[in-house]
Amino acid sequence: MTGRVFAITGAFGVLGSALARAAAAQGHRLALIDYAKATPEGLPSGDVFVQAGVDLTDAGAAGAAVAAVADRFGGLDALLNIAGGFRWETVADGSAESWQSLYRLNVLTAANASRAAIPHLKCSAAGRIVNVGSNAALKAGLGMGAYAAAKAGVHSLTQALAEELKDAGVTVNAVLPSIIDTPANRADMPKADFAAWVAPDDLAAVILFLAGEEARAVTGALVPVTGRV
Repeated sequence: MTGRVFAITGAFGVLGSALARAAAAQGHRLALIDYAKATPEGLPSGDVFVQAGVDLTDAGAAGAAVAAVADRFGGLDALLNIAGGFRWETVADGSAESWQSLYRLNVLTAANASRAAIPHLKCSAAGRIVNVGSNAALKAGLGMGAYAAAKAGVHSLTQALAEELKDAGVTVNAVLPSIIDTPANRADMPKADFAAWVAPDDLAAVILFLAGEEARAVTGALVPVTGRV
């Protein structure tokens, strides 16, 4: 299963870049897709195809990006949907725009990328889609309404796609992290126990397991990756 073609959305973020480095270390060929236009330092070198400034909330842009990946590498074996967004906001004091924005950033990006990838994944010997949901969507807390609702949409998308693609040999699963240990989260919660959170490298390892041969019998799973939270 080494040398496979992995497309990673949201590849310039903390989790996306950790996943890219881990996938490169396993010998996979990578397509790194992100909305940001500036490519950050620390991305892996080698057989890597970078696409910056891609708006995956636009179905046409998502389709063009995935088509470019297939053209560059001659196919696609796994789509790892890391792109997403977060906003803490109560329902009473929040806005309809927040709900629309978080839906677009979390659900629509994954749906558009997946739709574009499906024809290519069906041609793979072992097609994979891995999404990022959230443990918060299982029981939403204060200020998590819009975010949890969006991630619940990712969970349902995962399960629906798993049923849709199971006879085509394509598995679809999602990881459900709690709090990921990122600089932004540390800044927002400076008094928290960071060691209890989920390290990006640990979450990347679970994603790569689901994208690998060992997980060939797993589809439609929502896998909690919660650390000690």
